Amino acid sequence: MLREDRGWNGTAPSGVVFHYRPDRKAEYAAKILKGFNDTMQVDVYGGHTHLATPKRTGGKPLQLAFCWAHGRRKLLKAKPKKGSPIVDEALLRIAAHYKIEDAIRGSDPNHRRAARQELSRPLVDVFFTWLKAQAARGSRKSDIGQAMTYMLKRQDGFRLFLDAGRVDIDSNLVENAIRSPAMNRRNALFAGHDDGARNWARFANLIGTCKINGVEPYAYPRDLFTKLANGQLARDNDALMPWAYAQQADASQ
Repeated sequence: MLREDRGWNGTAPSGVVFHYRPDRKAEYAAKILKGFNDTMQVDVYGGHTHLATPKRTGGKPLQLAFCWAHGRRKLLKAKPKKGSPIVDEALLRIAAHYKIEDAIRGSDPNHRRAARQELSRPLVDVFFTWLKAQAARGSRKSDIGQAMTYMLKRQDGFRLFLDAGRVDIDSNLVENAIRSPAMNRRNALFAGHDDGARNWARFANLIGTCKINGVEPYAYPRDLFTKLANGQLARDNDALMPWAYAQQADASQ
């Protein structure tokens, strides 16, 4: 799970948290998100689906904002070696959405929403109208047909970013945060037991949060453990967070 508010000029510190669970059952997502009642940016993993239904435990049904990068990836993966004018056209249309996003990144939520309503919504409307027409012309069982159906069936989730200035167009920030741990998972496979895996996740939290705040992952824990050894009081924990370390480093330059 990741929080990154700088895209909409928010002030909350950036951070990432890894939760260890023995498998990917939906019940674990429900427990982790107990009490959270807002919009969540996700890929279309089936374990998230129940969170948006009245059957959800631990809170109200969530709004799930789907990731355009995943939709684009589905289309690209379905592209035959000989090429596909449909996929090429779809990628060009999606690129137009991203061009708008690049221009408004870092703006306040109201400005982002207004720009999306004026500029992005017409493009998204035309995109899905065009995609539906292309899907009707071919086989739904083909790779391209399945990729188009993937997006058409989930239009509401793909459109959600248009109405919410605090929501991004994709979940690439999360993808970037999990890339290094995913590459290391063969080593983590032999954590020994559940407690070992949970400890591994705690270190991944520190390292991931350092990276997202531009803090060198070795320098931070070295400074942290030095301060703790010298009697840093528990009530000063906020001053020990990676984002505080980043601010201190900037101030000293």
